Amino acid sequence: MRKQNKKSKKQNMDINYLDLIPVRSEELHWHKDIKGRVILDVENTGLFNKIAQNLFNKPQYTKVHLDAQGTFIWPLIDGKRTVEDIAALVKEEFGDAAEPLYPRIIKYFQIVESYHFIKFANQPSK
Repeated sequence: MRKQNKKSKKQNMDINYLDLIPVRSEELHWHKDIKGRVILDVENTGLFNKIAQNLFNKPQYTKVHLDAQGTFIWPLIDGKRTVEDIAALVKEEFGDAAEPLYPRIIKYFQIVESYHFIKFANQPSK
């Protein structure tokens, strides 16, 4: 599967997500709850968050609860495995429940990357 990024209207770049190696953000803390599901603790930073925390008692951290497949994938993000390697392990663990496998796992990685929960160690420069 390929995604097109547009640096400009003249230059397009194809990224093959299956070859990318995801790495978890070092600033992001995570743990498992009593049910074994992964919970990401995302710090609410910035001026507006500080104001909301002081005036409206908003929490300093937001908890992001991952589903069963996200919980399975998260510990596998070790900076060594490619997305394709992780997809094979997901297929082995979940079988047909993981289908459509590649579009689903690529969307997962696009989402967690967009929130800066991960980065890709070998992503070509944009």
